[in-house]
Amino acid sequence: MTGTDNTQARQIADAWQRIDTWLRAHAPATHAALRPGATENEIAAVQDATGARIPQELKTMWRLTAGDNGINGAGFLLGNQALMTLDAVTAFHRQQMDAQRHEETLNANRRTPGDDQITIWKTSWIPVCSFGVTDRTSGLYLDTGYLGHWSRYNEDRGDEDERDTLTTYLEEIADSLETPSLATRDKPGLINGALVWGSMINPDQEDQWVAFEV
Repeated sequence: MTGTDNTQARQIADAWQRIDTWLRAHAPATHAALRPGATENEIAAVQDATGARIPQELKTMWRLTAGDNGINGAGFLLGNQALMTLDAVTAFHRQQMDAQRHEETLNANRRTPGDDQITIWKTSWIPVCSFGVTDRTSGLYLDTGYLGHWSRYNEDRGDEDERDTLTTYLEEIADSLETPSLATRDKPGLINGALVWGSMINPDQEDQWVAFEV
């Protein structure tokens, strides 16, 4: 492991410790839904199955917790996104690469000037989180150190997510939980001991949601 890898691993572990501590103290239902960390063999199996190099920072995250069972289909990440399990990562990566191979056949016939060559997925893209525990309509993947956004609907997200690393993403979650008054992207709140981010409250639960305040 290089010096850079060591620094990234320490930063991921520090950010996760802050998140874990907050969940344990304030959102025990969400904390109970977190999966235990993965073994080295389980992480290696993902790498073998996807053919992708798993970045050190993601390996560190998976060693700490290897997915999120969620509460009512929602996860603990910003926007109630869910940290994908390793099985889900492998299955979704395989599905997207199958779609890419089909698209490459179509790309070969796009010879007219101006026709776009469409990229659905790349081998190096490792899915990290999805819209919900079982909802794969959108999510974030990690590639060359930065998070990118995928969506079935191809909506324009600009370059917002491209500027996030896994470290800065987790640090923002930790900062938002610890100091919600300074949160800019999403506001944390609670429903029956579960963390629910304000941007994605179920309308049926609006009267139960209590914004977290220090």
